[in-house]
Amino acid sequence: MIRDKSARKPVKETPKKAAPAKASFRRERALIKRGVWPIAGCDEAGRGPLAGPVVAAAVILDPDRIPRGIDDSKRLTAEERERLFDKICATAQVSVAVASRSRIDRDNILRASLWALKRAVVALPDAPRHVFVDGRDRLDTACDCEAVIGGDGIVLSIAAASIIAKVTRDRLMCALAQDCPGYGFEQHKGYGVPEHLDALDRLGPTVHHRSFFAPVAAARAKHMPWTVEPVQDLFAVTEVEVQVEASVEIDASAGL
Repeated sequence: MIRDKSARKPVKETPKKAAPAKASFRRERALIKRGVWPIAGCDEAGRGPLAGPVVAAAVILDPDRIPRGIDDSKRLTAEERERLFDKICATAQVSVAVASRSRIDRDNILRASLWALKRAVVALPDAPRHVFVDGRDRLDTACDCEAVIGGDGIVLSIAAASIIAKVTRDRLMCALAQDCPGYGFEQHKGYGVPEHLDALDRLGPTVHHRSFFAPVAAARAKHMPWTVEPVQDLFAVTEVEVQVEASVEIDASAGL
């Protein structure tokens, strides 16, 4: 009789992935114990889209009145973000700064984002003594600034700022959708999803589109070619007329 040896082997269970830890107030409390206060967190929304502004927010949470449920805005539903937006604004110091499409075109997206983040920090009612900012770039602030990669999912003050920035920008894009029907700004908020790329190809860019982002530049070349400056081909072969005086002798042995 042939026995099925595989029946004796224990079945290996696939380990369940641990849920990502929520942002905490641990880093802020450590600074408070050292006498550092106020402490701000700041974050931006809208670096990746093809249209619309970048919105930055700065938040100083009240340690005694922190709304429950604050986390990275990307982990929350739209309804949760809206609810927490109102609670954060009611209990914390909040400021917002906007970098327009024209500033993004002029300065590039990174510089425009950092400019907006700094403006948001400066606009807070109380000047912070320490600032946490999401990402790898520190801000040129009057106080200590600490950049935290993935900070919106780690530092509670940054998470609160991410909610403020995200909700504010979403509302702005819904307002722009009323002026630019057919693009779906109210749905995708300007990001390069297939529906948006299709609208760009059919309708061309609006004044709210970022000129130097590749899909926008391609749509502009298709619908408004007269606005695209021709680029000189640096590798084009041109004839150069060289005149050599008869009195100059070239020695062939020189290898020239």
